[in-house]
Amino acid sequence: MTNKTQIIIAGAGPVGCVVGLILARAGISVTILETENDLIPELRASTFHPPTLDMLDDLGVTPKLIDQGLITPKIQYRDLEDGLVAEFDHALIDDRTKHPYRLQCEQFKLTRIIAEMLKEFPHAEISFGSKFVDASQTDNAVKVFYETPAGSEQVTCDYLIGADGSRSEVRKSQKIEFQGFTYPEQFVTVSVPEDVDKIVPGMGHVCYIAHPTQWCALIHAPDYWRFLFPIPMETTKEEAFDDDFLEGRLQHLAPHQERYAIQLRTLYGVNQRVAETYRLGRILLAGDSAHVNNPLGGMGMNGGIHDGVNLADKLVRMYGSGETEELLNLYDRQRRPIAIEYVQAQTMRNKKNLEETDPNVRRQRQDELRDVAKNVEKSRELLLQTSMINGLERSEAIT
Repeated sequence: MTNKTQIIIAGAGPVGCVVGLILARAGISVTILETENDLIPELRASTFHPPTLDMLDDLGVTPKLIDQGLITPKIQYRDLEDGLVAEFDHALIDDRTKHPYRLQCEQFKLTRIIAEMLKEFPHAEISFGSKFVDASQTDNAVKVFYETPAGSEQVTCDYLIGADGSRSEVRKSQKIEFQGFTYPEQFVTVSVPEDVDKIVPGMGHVCYIAHPTQWCALIHAPDYWRFLFPIPMETTKEEAFDDDFLEGRLQHLAPHQERYAIQLRTLYGVNQRVAETYRLGRILLAGDSAHVNNPLGGMGMNGGIHDGVNLADKLVRMYGSGETEELLNLYDRQRRPIAIEYVQAQTMRNKKNLEETDPNVRRQRQDELRDVAKNVEKSRELLLQTSMINGLERSEAIT
């Protein structure tokens, strides 16, 4: 790495890679510091919403994702006891997006695609095995300190972008508060190869199943079906990953005559948090570094990419057209309220609806969803909200 580059990004996840590609395409020198020695192959997020696909299409990425993903036009809402409640088809919003569907495609496929594309730009690189440690700034530059297998290094840049996840070292180094709360339960994800829609005829490829204690989000990715459900916080990892325990939960959610061939399992705590600011001088936050939420609705990665595109476009305008740093304040004004008012609010509402304990309220919610499904305009509004189009339009309207 040279001793001076224009933009340093901490983290080669989806957000860092998307920002890096936009900057590189604009001729801006960019280096992405990645702690690991390679791109992380974990499943993590796997849902791309319509406006995200529109954005990535502008970069030439979406066709490559579609080749490796599963197009899913419909989403379902079910009740574990009462079955199908309502189904909504993104075709209803095809006038508002070029991609009226969700694409189920693991996030690591996105980072691999972009990593290959970045090789075309001599002024862009991903520096693997480079762990961000600290940063200091003046009015004119940021000095970034990082560790490599060869020892401590430092580089000076114009701007530093923290896209290094929920435990962001960039955010911590600047003592930016991460305000919010942690849920009092853990989430388990279990991936199986069986065709769940054949085991339970009519089961949707994106399905939210309500129940007071055993609610579930079920997602069909290209090579597996993934169940996500809650367990008590005191449950140990050994107990959570026990084959018989997991089999019992899966059989309750989707009864099968045979045992499921469980392939992958993860366990994690979940937070709802937003950074107190997305900008501190020449240091900026995007993605999970700036906000985290529960995964119900698939809004985390998508919201992060929306942050990244917004921020990168503003940096391109600053370098290309000489616009002022006021654009960076606008980035904070546009993206932080959306994280709170749309993403946080929607994901918390999703969880509350799935785990509702009052049977009367559950039935009322079912009736409301059925009424929405019968009304085209109400269905469109629901899809514009859940696909994040409403939030994006609200963000763009902020000046």
